[in-house]
Amino acid sequence: MIIASTRAPKLALTLAVVLGTAALLQGCLVGAVAGAGVAVVGGTAKVVGGVAGAGIDAVTTSDEETKAKREREQRDWEREQRRCEQRQRQGKRC
Repeated sequence: MIIASTRAPKLALTLAVVLGTAALLQGCLVGAVAGAGVAVVGGTAKVVGGVAGAGIDAVTTSDEETKAKREREQRDWEREQRRCEQRQRQGKRC
């Protein structure tokens, strides 16, 4: 009985590590297969690289986009403050 109770946590931990590692390696295998396919077909490499670059651009935010978003949020906040001040002058709540 004691042996079985001490093995369960170790087994669970080992299983979690194996499954976690397998999940991480799937991306590596897909990348390796895709990389090998691109190396074999040279003309496709430019297309795949362009698509991969576009995918990265789609999920990242440039400094310009971040600045524009910040400015837009600042304008929205200032607009709301002006509206609130107008309502307060009219005796209304914000």
